[in-house]
Amino acid sequence: MRVVALVHRHLIPPAKIEEGTDITAAPWRTEYDVITTLTALGHEVQALGVHDDLGEIRRLVEEWKPHIAFNLLEGFDDITIFDQNVISYLELLKLSYTGCNPRGLLLSRDKSLSKKLLHYHRIPVPEAEVFRIGRPIRRPKRLTFPLIVKSLTQEASIGISQASVVDSDEKLKERVTFIHESIGTAAIAEQYIEGRELYVGILGNQALQTLPVWELFFTNMPEGAKRIATDRVKWSVKYQKKYGIDSGPATDLPEGKAEGIQHLCKRTFRALELSGYARIDLRLDEAGNPWVLEANPNPQIAKGEDFAESAAKIGLAYDAVLQRIINLGVRWQPESVA
Repeated sequence: MRVVALVHRHLIPPAKIEEGTDITAAPWRTEYDVITTLTALGHEVQALGVHDDLGEIRRLVEEWKPHIAFNLLEGFDDITIFDQNVISYLELLKLSYTGCNPRGLLLSRDKSLSKKLLHYHRIPVPEAEVFRIGRPIRRPKRLTFPLIVKSLTQEASIGISQASVVDSDEKLKERVTFIHESIGTAAIAEQYIEGRELYVGILGNQALQTLPVWELFFTNMPEGAKRIATDRVKWSVKYQKKYGIDSGPATDLPEGKAEGIQHLCKRTFRALELSGYARIDLRLDEAGNPWVLEANPNPQIAKGEDFAESAAKIGLAYDAVLQRIINLGVRWQPESVA
């Protein structure tokens, strides 16, 4: 197949990799893994760097006539929430694409809206409140401490640190103000769930396949530190090594618990009208109750990362995962959610 890989302009992998280059530390690691693997599978792949001009996509589609776009964009013109608009544009061009549809991106991106939808479907989610820029920061009485404060729309743990967990109105105001001023988005404060950090990958459109329940381990965190997926936990290799942070199959779960969590994640995927592939983030509290934190469509799929590793656990090699994602994209019909 002819596959156009839609990537951010600054993340196009170099044509030649110098010997000794540590690809795992390169910012274009995911793009490199996807492009080289698809090429090895026999597909003809062309990377297109996208920033703020949709016309570049249209010109390539008209001239090269790709069969599908492999979407690796996480925004458009440096605006995260615009990624859904790029996918809508692909639908107008009648070009198949990998990953989530625009409606699923919209519903899951807004953490407040997604929580309301999940609550309607009786999926357990933490109590939460949105604090928008320019409005008074007042905590409703139903929201009790401790709370964790996040950006309403940003992903990848942007803006999350140990200071995100607050236990007083004063600290709540400080952290909400920090999100407003440093991230530039509304903030959401949600009930902090003490417990285990779990992830479940899902592949599918209508028929869904769940990957094994994965866990983020905090084996050497300092006393008093919250076991949360902060920005440094996710992206700083030095920090990970220092505090023994790793991920792998969730162990010591009660009988039937893993299956129950996987079923809950399928319900979440469907409630938010996702498609293609996604990762559902959860907390398992000290009483053994799972809470859905958020859904992440089009999650990190670099070789060796959580999604690929959990797929490998059930015998799905990396190239098979990418081919499955392409097959799902080819079969996806935008009219099915209209």
